[in-house]
Amino acid sequence: MTDATYSDRIAFVEELAWHLHAYGTTAERMEGAIGLVARRLQVECEPWSNPAGIILSFRDPARPARHTDVTRIVRPGLGDTHLRRLCAADRIAEDVICGRLDIAEGRAALHELERRPTGRENSLLVLGFLLASTAVAGLFRLPWLDIGVAAGTGLLIGLLLVASQSRPRLREGFEALSGLLAGSMAILASVLLGALNLNTVIIASLIVLVPGMTLTLAASELANRHLVSGTARFAGAVMTVVNLTIGTAIALAVAGFLGLEPQVRALRPQPEWVVWCALALGAYAFAVLFQARRRDYPLVMAAAVGGYLVSRYGGEWLGASAGVFLAALATTAAGNAYARMANRPGALVRLPGIIMLVPGSVALRGVVSMVQSQDLSVGQTAALAVFNTLMALVAGLVFGNLLISARRNL
Repeated sequence: MTDATYSDRIAFVEELAWHLHAYGTTAERMEGAIGLVARRLQVECEPWSNPAGIILSFRDPARPARHTDVTRIVRPGLGDTHLRRLCAADRIAEDVICGRLDIAEGRAALHELERRPTGRENSLLVLGFLLASTAVAGLFRLPWLDIGVAAGTGLLIGLLLVASQSRPRLREGFEALSGLLAGSMAILASVLLGALNLNTVIIASLIVLVPGMTLTLAASELANRHLVSGTARFAGAVMTVVNLTIGTAIALAVAGFLGLEPQVRALRPQPEWVVWCALALGAYAFAVLFQARRRDYPLVMAAAVGGYLVSRYGGEWLGASAGVFLAALATTAAGNAYARMANRPGALVRLPGIIMLVPGSVALRGVVSMVQSQDLSVGQTAALAVFNTLMALVAGLVFGNLLISARRNL
């Protein structure tokens, strides 16, 4: 570090910020982590993060106070959770801070993380969509036909996502096309194969795209006074729900125009063992979708299962909102404790622990039902459920961080 120039240190902090943002780090954790790394590198940095980019203002400590030397704007685009690369970036930053790597080697190591997904990674992504849709349908205790339709649709949506990676125009309409695909598959299956829990099957098919985690992170950022980032993230989540609903509504409208009448039923016949199998399958699916390292799969799966169990049994004991609060509190505290003990990002525990608690499916169900009935009152119950769940989650995240503080914010 002593041999590195001021420009080299700025370049490393900028590169690290790009990677942390690209791997789904929230505004408050991003700014805290970047500020700490910059101080360790003897650079004063004032970061400002939002979902679309980062502004970094640097000052040489040898210069007069509040004199900004360099301002950089970093635009990696909308980030996506990638636990394997997040852990790698965190390890590189740790090695540079501790002197195990010089700054040039650290930048080179960060550059090596930038590569296009391999065929194996894309195959795992598609598998994750398939398993997640299957698992959520099982957790909803849907009949076997409903589970099969949700699984098949999840597979098709995963393939559509892989196809959109190299086609910008397809990527722009991906969410609406996914909603159209999910609605069309559910309607055709209900007409040709048998009655379905129609809306629930559609939601299970789209579960990976439902922005429940985004809504939760947005509420958390707003609670931490990151108003611009929280508002932007919240608006993005709302538009994702709108796009998914638009696609579903088009499918229903086309079916009505063609005279196709879907057979709808409300039936949840599955025994308890199906729920437990679905829970294990869902935990594995989210380990795949969060793109964790293979050796971290047991940890990620245990966190997902633990969060669900605390929420379920805590909810049976104290009420649904209290169960969600306890689960968020436990997973946040456990994630921070793991980060301190293992010197690795607590996101490995925190994100999987709350993924099954987020209210995205309730939000989508409410909007779809409201559009189908053209009645605002239909969505009020869902909106209240979303609000209660978000309050419980944010309270759990806040008090979990108070109980055990985060290690270097990640």
